Amino acid sequence: MKNALCLALVAFAANALAETPAHIDVSKLPQQSKMIDAVVVPVPSEIFGVLDKLGKPNWTAVQREGTSSSKAIGDSAQIALLLGTVIAEGFIAVEAEDAAEVEEIGKCVLSLASAIGVRRAVVKRSNSISGYAKKKNWNAVRKELDGALSDVKAAMLELKSEQLSQLVSLGGWLRGTEALTAVVSKTYSKDGAELLHQPLLLDTFEKQIVGMTPKIKANPVVTKVQEGLLKIRPLVGINDGTDISEKTVNEIGAITADIVKAINTKVK
Repeated sequence: MKNALCLALVAFAANALAETPAHIDVSKLPQQSKMIDAVVVPVPSEIFGVLDKLGKPNWTAVQREGTSSSKAIGDSAQIALLLGTVIAEGFIAVEAEDAAEVEEIGKCVLSLASAIGVRRAVVKRSNSISGYAKKKNWNAVRKELDGALSDVKAAMLELKSEQLSQLVSLGGWLRGTEALTAVVSKTYSKDGAELLHQPLLLDTFEKQIVGMTPKIKANPVVTKVQEGLLKIRPLVGINDGTDISEKTVNEIGAITADIVKAINTKVK
């Protein structure tokens, strides 16, 4: 069984994979991996760790400008998606070892968490992220980002906001996947492209959106996310053993980039 990518984005056990794999072996995933409806979802840094084994990516070139200055826009659904993309960007900034950006992203996470009523869950994490970034203690920053994501989701569940929690994960996956396609397309390899083979996770995300309240599903940004997932699904649903082409990688990248842009844009 293949696992899926979730760039809702977290500490990677450096020795989890002894050799560069063609795909991630579910049986070898560390405890940080999550389960969603029996689908194994590796945390973002697991994906980044595999990419590093395939050849050190230029993460600085992958960073999205302006993310750390993102403001709460739209309703709670859009803010939840935006929060997910910002946390994902935090992991990318860590991979790029961009201390200043990590600090600002920590503040942004706190601001967005406040906008959806879970500020208390991430205050300590936000401060720790900034502190460790100043010291360039990247392993500690990864752990705090992991903790921030978990704390936000736990706080949302306490507030009976499971659907918003799902949107945070979805936002992180979208930005993470956009970043992944950018890295793979710059130095295309079959092994790197294989990380995009995740049809079960796409099915799970689609199922989650279908089960959301009419109000959330009516949100234009959520609608665009759903439409984008439907476009991506056939691109990643090829048979096992069939290579994902460079053209397909670029198509997935264009779709996710368009969705992430919409998440970061105020609906008129």
